[in-house]
Amino acid sequence: MTTSPPVPDLTPEHWRSRVAEVLTRARDRSGLLTDAVDDDDLVRQHSPLMSPLVWDLAHVGNQEELWLVRDVGGLAPVRQDIDELYDAFRHARADRPSLPLLGPPEARSYVREVRDKVLDVLAHSPLEGRPLLENAFAFGMVAQHEQQHDETMLATHQLRASAAVLAAPPPPPGMSLPAAEVLVPGGPFTMGTSTEPWALDNERPAHVVDVAPFFIDAAAVTNGAYLAFIDGGGYDEPRWWSAQGWAHRHRVAGLTAPQFWERVGDTWWRRRFGIREQVPPQEPVMHVSFHEAQAYAAWAGRRLPTEAEWEKAARWDPATGRSRRYPWGDEDPGPEHANLGQRHLRPAEAGAYPRGASPLGVHQLIGDVWEWTSSDFHGYPGFSAFPYPEYSLVFFGSDYKVLRGGSFGSDAVAVRGTFRNWDYPIRRQIFAGFRCARDPAPGEAG
Repeated sequence: MTTSPPVPDLTPEHWRSRVAEVLTRARDRSGLLTDAVDDDDLVRQHSPLMSPLVWDLAHVGNQEELWLVRDVGGLAPVRQDIDELYDAFRHARADRPSLPLLGPPEARSYVREVRDKVLDVLAHSPLEGRPLLENAFAFGMVAQHEQQHDETMLATHQLRASAAVLAAPPPPPGMSLPAAEVLVPGGPFTMGTSTEPWALDNERPAHVVDVAPFFIDAAAVTNGAYLAFIDGGGYDEPRWWSAQGWAHRHRVAGLTAPQFWERVGDTWWRRRFGIREQVPPQEPVMHVSFHEAQAYAAWAGRRLPTEAEWEKAARWDPATGRSRRYPWGDEDPGPEHANLGQRHLRPAEAGAYPRGASPLGVHQLIGDVWEWTSSDFHGYPGFSAFPYPEYSLVFFGSDYKVLRGGSFGSDAVAVRGTFRNWDYPIRRQIFAGFRCARDPAPGEAG
């Protein structure tokens, strides 16, 4: 069996150019998200689930300082006195507004100073000789970290109760798909990666997984389909819910529809980045928890895919038996492939990105909405924590469910066919939806 693509043979100059591009793109986005509101808004906490925007801004600068200025560059600290304030493991999000955080002007000045030093480190680093330096890994890790916080800041914008401050054009229109579901043949495939230069520790190592045949939805479940679940009493029937999900549904007052939805008469409305609009039936449903996704799947006579099933549908090429980097091939995502990078402020309708489909005909596995899987978050066989246990290892266990594929708010640098996200099964503020799977009936698998 062939496996993942080999490491690209790039010179240090190529890596320097690549790093400069992704770091600049991340910082431009951080600036957009923080400059869009006034200083009072930056220091306000819009939900106990989220940090004030100004905390995220200084935190990405602090992580950049720790890894690239001090570790890779070996330079003196810029602001060692603030390390404890921006250590995400020391302070819960709900407690961060009470900390003596850097104010907006000071935070902006700090991240600028750190970035100036980082660009100097980049220019002079040999980009070899240590695992952190090979293929500019530490720089890629920091760029991914900032983009992940940019998506978190975008979710904070969605939680703001104020008027809209962000704008973007709509995504391309959808088109009908030839089939509602796709059969993924059974057999082994290579899951994970040992060659992707900037893959994080939980994506490694590559390993062979034998997956039984299954059907998977050609597109994510839409708002229109989810409305049928609501109208059919899905939130009122415990038989569709797990015991944990049903208990949570009762503990959370008003859990009768996706977050940010409201019914007025016979019409469902939603709030999206400060705009009130009718729920668009053809877009993927979003802002649903794992428990809601699982209940819908049971109501529909289906189930959520496992993480391995999701990745096989996204990466396996039946013609070669090889696992691709992305559903469409090995090239980096472009605007023709997927809805990524906050180019649009909403998920696209099914069929909007035909050039991003997998060889089997599964659409929009990358971008639009994160997709819940049925799998708990664990390390792969042979997992090794790198460069620090707190990135993945401390989260392994049954408390977290794995999400795959990224959303319209994810950047291409932080999304690939092997990328793994995880969250508590009750979370709804993230840009998460789902697609369903099912086992073949006798004779259906060929």
